[in-house]
Amino acid sequence: MKAVLVTGARSPLGLRLVRSLVADMRISHVLAVDQSPSDGSYATEHPGRVTYLSVDLRRTRKVRELIFGPARDLNVEVVVHLSEHTDGFGRGQSVHAQNVESLRSMLSLCDGHPTIRRLVVKSHAVVYKVSMDLPVKVSEDHPLNLSPSAPQYVRDRVEADLTACARMGLIDCEIVVLRCAEALAPGYGSQLYDYLAGPIVLQNMGFDPMVNVAHPADLVRGIALATHGSGEGVFNLPGHDTLPLSRAAWLFGKTILPVPGVFLQPLYAARHLLTGSKFAYGNARNQMHLGLVLDGSRARRELGYVPTHPIDWPARQPPARETAQG
Repeated sequence: MKAVLVTGARSPLGLRLVRSLVADMRISHVLAVDQSPSDGSYATEHPGRVTYLSVDLRRTRKVRELIFGPARDLNVEVVVHLSEHTDGFGRGQSVHAQNVESLRSMLSLCDGHPTIRRLVVKSHAVVYKVSMDLPVKVSEDHPLNLSPSAPQYVRDRVEADLTACARMGLIDCEIVVLRCAEALAPGYGSQLYDYLAGPIVLQNMGFDPMVNVAHPADLVRGIALATHGSGEGVFNLPGHDTLPLSRAAWLFGKTILPVPGVFLQPLYAARHLLTGSKFAYGNARNQMHLGLVLDGSRARRELGYVPTHPIDWPARQPPARETAQG
């Protein structure tokens, strides 16, 4: 039996993961950590199985106190790092500290730690480069988006991913990086979900890219499999559903309005100002022009991960004849 530390434990994904780990009899204890104060739910729902701590991971000293205090006292063997700033419009040093510097501190402090032997890092499909001369279906050796003009949302995620990958084999701790498809559900920081949440979907005229989306249950299972694994590496965690963007909008029950691409960013910026929408078109522009589908072959071979949960589409399913043709 092992103890597991989960950061970002109050996020929707963190809550689901903690529940999954608590139900796993191979796990002796879960140390759940997030920045927000406890509401007492963990202690009530899982007495004796979960310890919740409010920790600001942007501060290196706080991370050190966590890793060499409660984590060591509970004999934590595996750290699952989910903590990140999910707002598509998040900018600045504080956001970068949460997205990148907290992970950098974690990596340094896990090196030579007396109990921690494995660090699982949740990354994102958005780290991959998308262009006309690259395949839409991407494996783990696909080029990353290293453009200095990319928005901070993308740059931070690429930097965090590379920071973890660069330490593989160099510290006394196994590192696993999981590049996850977007969880198409509210509260998970999915830019595609925020895109589809509006009353009208503005689609780039002349483009209908393929998208791959995941049910949260599949991502939780993939992370749990990585928690119990051995060895290190980078793995894509695709979702069950791969379909054209227009079909995704239709299944969301949305009206689709084709618009010349040059107008999309200002129109969605205006939508943000008027409605508070969290969708920032620049964060997902390349994927929404050309598409991106994760190849999960490596995760299937080495982790045993296969997505099995279709998306719970809000609108009616397509007719049987249309489904057969698709």
